[in-house]
Formats: sequence, C-alpha cells, structure tokens
Amino acid sequence: MNSDISLRQLRYFIAAAETGQILMAAKKVHVAQSTVTNAILHLEEALGVKLFERHPYGVVLTAEGYNFYHRAKQIQENLEVAISEPHFQRHQLKGVITLGASYALLGYFLPPLLARFRQHYPDIDLDLRDMERPAIEAGVLSGELELGLVLLSNCTERERFSSHVLLRSRRQLWTSSHHPLHKQAFASLQDIADYPYIQLTVDEGESATKRFWSAQGLQPTIAFRTSSMESVRGLIAHGFGVTILADMVYRPWSLEGSKIEAIPVLGVIPHLESGMIWGKGALLAKPAEALRQFLIHSCGS
Repeated sequence: MNSDISLRQLRYFIAAAETGQILMAAKKVHVAQSTVTNAILHLEEALGVKLFERHPYGVVLTAEGYNFYHRAKQIQENLEVAISEPHFQRHQLKGVITLGASYALLGYFLPPLLARFRQHYPDIDLDLRDMERPAIEAGVLSGELELGLVLLSNCTERERFSSHVLLRSRRQLWTSSHHPLHKQAFASLQDIADYPYIQLTVDEGESATKRFWSAQGLQPTIAFRTSSMESVRGLIAHGFGVTILADMVYRPWSLEGSKIEAIPVLGVIPHLESGMIWGKGALLAKPAEALRQFLIHSCGS
C-alpha cells in the first residue's frame, strides 16, 4: 500500500463525503472539480479500497469509505485543535461542567468530541446527563445545567436561550439495496408515500417527520414505530419498509451485515440542526466556556 497521502487530499475527501457531490465538495474547498476527483482516486489507489460508490446524483461512501471518513475526520480535527492550542488554557482549568444531552447526540455525535476535550482538559470533570430535550431546556432555564446539547430543529422557542448550531445534517431516504426506490436517482415524498414507512420515535422523531410531510400535504404510510435505531436499520435492510433520517445517524450496514442505501429526497426537506443551548446572555463558568469554545472550534462552526 502506498502511504503517500497528504492532509490536503484528506480535506478534499472529507468534503466529498459530507456533501455527497464532487462539484459541491470542490466549491466547499475552493478548488477545481478535477482536483477533488484526482485526490479521491489517489486515496483509493493508495489504500487499495473503493471509498465511494458513484451514482448519477453524486457519491456515497462504501463501508470502507465510511470507516476511513471517521479516521480522516479525526485527523483533521486533531490538527485543528493542535493549531488552536494557544487559545485553550488546557492545564490551568479545573472544575465540573453540568450538561445534558439527548439520545441522538449522545449516540452519534458527542463521544469522540468529549474524549478529545478530556485530553486537553484532564482536570475538568463532565457531569453528563442523558435527558429529553424538554428536560434539558428546563434544566438550562433553571440553572441546573450549564450547557444543553440538543436537536435545535426541535426547539420551538429557541429565543429563550443563547444557542449555537454545531452540525447541519441533510435528511435522506433509507432503503434496502433491493428496494424499488433504490433504482431511482432521487425520490419524492409522493414516491415514498406508496411504501411502508419505519418511524423512529426517539428525540421527537415522529413530530419532526409529521412537520416535513405535512408541509407538502402528504403523510407516510407508517408500518412500524420503534425507539430503537438498530431496529430501524434491521427492518429497512431486510426490506420491511423505508424511512427518512439524517446523515448524522446513517450507517451503511445493519447489525447482521445487510446493506442500507441512502437516496436524496426531492423537495424541501429541512436539514437536521444539532447544537448547544445555554442561559440567554449568561456568563458561563470558565470550564463550561472552555467546552463551548472547544465544540465550536472542533465542529468548524
């Protein structure tokens, strides 16, 4: 295996993985489309694996590509944190941060970030609580929690808080590899309405689904409701139905190793916004402020 891989190539690969389109990735990193294409081809040759599946509507990570994306993202974030190190008083802060986080953020977003934060601030303890969004909001308003990590898309009165978006994640259709909709480059909600729909209920998933379906005067044909993400994956991978979920929680395989495909949805489907809330205009204690700044910087937001 050729290990001659540059940080620039990793940056172009990450942009392609996150946008799902070579042209959009090129615009994001301000280079020619051919530059991104060549970087990906070089990476695939160097690694000896196929990183993307090419489709008319863009590119989708393979299983190997998905694993490599997370490794590359970690390298990128570690470099950014190292460069910004002078901004963090890493060895001078001690204390405890009380924060609440909801299901999706605890499971699919926060752990690697908090692990890196702990490396930089070993004397700061995290009092991390698994809570539903309404309880997190109440805790922030009462002062019981210094920071809340929530799906900001679900906040109905965000103006009550100071807030910051850390991640915007597109919603796509998930199907099995042998589902009729997988043959299409795109799928509309009208197309999807003809098939059984698997509804994830955690993190107010059902109310979020209702909002974007109702906005187009449609409703899904719900066949199963479940609070288990792995149940959603298994049911979809085995052809029991489809769903629309954010890329943040997408994984290309079920637990049994069956493939799950992600297909763009036509129409105005809002991105899922994840981020932080804290007391409106509040002056955070130094440990909590360090975490707030760290998350903003690490997420490039």
